[in-house]
Amino acid sequence: MAVKMIRDVIRDTIDEEMARDDSVIMLGEDIVGGNGSAGGPEAIGGIWGTSGGLWAKYGADRVIDTPISESAIIGAAAGAALTGKRAIAEIMFADFIGVCMDQIWNQVAKFRYMFGGKSRCPIVIRMPYGGGYNAAPQHSQAIHQFVTAMPGLKVVMPSTPADTKGLLTQAIRDDDPVIFLEHKFLYAVKGEVPDGDYMIPFGHARQVTQGDDITILATGMMVGMAEQAAKALAQDGVGCDLLDLRTTSPLDEEAILDSVERTGRLLIVDEAPPRCGLATDLSALVAQKAFASLKAPIEMVTPPHSPVPFARELESAYLPSPDRIAASAARLLSYRRG
Repeated sequence: MAVKMIRDVIRDTIDEEMARDDSVIMLGEDIVGGNGSAGGPEAIGGIWGTSGGLWAKYGADRVIDTPISESAIIGAAAGAALTGKRAIAEIMFADFIGVCMDQIWNQVAKFRYMFGGKSRCPIVIRMPYGGGYNAAPQHSQAIHQFVTAMPGLKVVMPSTPADTKGLLTQAIRDDDPVIFLEHKFLYAVKGEVPDGDYMIPFGHARQVTQGDDITILATGMMVGMAEQAAKALAQDGVGCDLLDLRTTSPLDEEAILDSVERTGRLLIVDEAPPRCGLATDLSALVAQKAFASLKAPIEMVTPPHSPVPFARELESAYLPSPDRIAASAARLLSYRRG
C-alpha cells in the first residue's frame, strides 16, 4: 500500500472516480487553484491543495471554477445531480454553509422524499471544518451537528488516509446527498492507503483501541486526541474501547451500545459545543437504550458553549485535548455511587 497525505488521497480518489465515470464533475471556488493569477491555472491546486491536476486532465467542463457564491455552487451542483451528473461541490470553509442552507436543508436533502423516490440527487458536498489554526470564529467551526440533524443527508467525518479513500469513494458513488467533512488539521496526516477499488460502507464505526474499562466515542481530529489519551491511560492499566464513528448519519448504534454494555462507562469527545450537539445526542441514545449498563454518569469532553476564540491561547483552551480526555476518564473510573 502507498503512504499518502489525506489531501493527496482526496485528489487521487476524485481523479479515480472522474476517470471511471464520465458523469462525475467537480465545482467550487478556486478549485482550479490560481487560474487567472500570476501563478497560472492549477498553481496551487485549490487553497487546500486537493484538486491539483484535475483541471488539466478533465477540462473546464468537468472541473468548474465558480464565483465566490456558496449558494450558487450548491444550487448548480444540485441541478446537475438532478439531471444525470454526479456532482462534487467544494465549499472553501464549512463555516460558509450558512449562506447555502436553503439549498441543502430545504432542497437537496428532501428531493428523494418530495418526489416519492422517483428522483435521486447524487451530490457530495466537501467542506473543510474545525479549529486549531487560529483562524477566528468564522473559519474554525465544527458544523457537523447542523447537518447531522437534517434528515435526508449522509454525514461523513474521516480521520485517516485509508478511511478518507474508502468513504469518499462510497460518497461519490452514492445516489443520495452526502456531506463530506474534512478536518483542516488532518490534511497533512500521512498513512497507508489501500490500492485499487476501495469502499467503506456508511454506518460502520472503526475500532481504534480495544479495552474493557471505558468506551470512548470520537470523530475527525478528536479521534487522534482520544487515541493519545487512551495510550496514556493504558500505561496505568486502563483499557479504552475507542470507536471512530466515521459517519454521524447513519450512525453505528449497534457498535456504540455493544461497547457501552461491555464497559459500563461512556466518554464522548466532540469538537462542537455541547448544546444540542453530537455529544448530547449520543448521550441521549445511550441513556435511553443502555442505561442499566452504566456504572457512572456519562462524561462529555467538548468546547464550552461559545464561539471559537481567535487568540492562540484561548483557542487551545477551547478545544478538547488529550489531557482533558484523560482527566475525564479518571473521573469516570473513580466514580462511586453514594
